[in-house]
Amino acid sequence: MNKAEIQWFRDLEDIGCIVCRLNGVYSPPDIHHILRSGKRQTHLDTIPLCPTHHRSGLNNDMAVSRHPHKREFERRYGTENDLHRETREAAVNLRSRGGSANPGTKT
Repeated sequence: MNKAEIQWFRDLEDIGCIVCRLNGVYSPPDIHHILRSGKRQTHLDTIPLCPTHHRSGLNNDMAVSRHPHKREFERRYGTENDLHRETREAAVNLRSRGGSANPGTKT
């Protein structure tokens, strides 16, 4: 990984799960690589998702997991591109403040 990718991953860790963050909660993230045309792109094309929103397999009133429920996940929370935009904005805010992008209490 290059320097920019390492910094991006640090930002993702500070931001926490982007879905939880939009609800005012910090959750430690997994790194989810966004696919374009079925292929993984760079490490910069990633969003932070907690295990529940990333890979738990849930699809209920409480949460939807990206894997394997992409369609329902995006219907409920927005597209991966929308969440990537939100993540980039949070990273810019993080860097401008020189601290954590954590909006709430760590869980």
